Amino acid sequence: MNKLQKLAIVAPTPIVGGSAITLPAIQNILTSVAQFLIVASMVIAVIVIVYGGIRWMMASDPAEAKKIVWNGIVGAAIVLAVGIILQTIGYVITFRG
Repeated sequence: MNKLQKLAIVAPTPIVGGSAITLPAIQNILTSVAQFLIVASMVIAVIVIVYGGIRWMMASDPAEAKKIVWNGIVGAAIVLAVGIILQTIGYVITFRG
């Protein structure tokens, strides 16, 4: 008897239990994760915009602060666009007309 056969004999049988995961469950998980990431990204974008605004108020040369504010606004717009795209794709995939 070779080592592989000994291992197959000694190895415990896996315990399989619980219920199968369904496509709606996967959809709910992915939706929850996407919503969390969008909200977290929007919070970060708002923090960046506020930080840029504070630097803008305190700066003698506001060029760098304008870039920070602008980058925060562009980041927020991109995150919102991604959210809209994900919702549209989710609607098209799960549409049952």
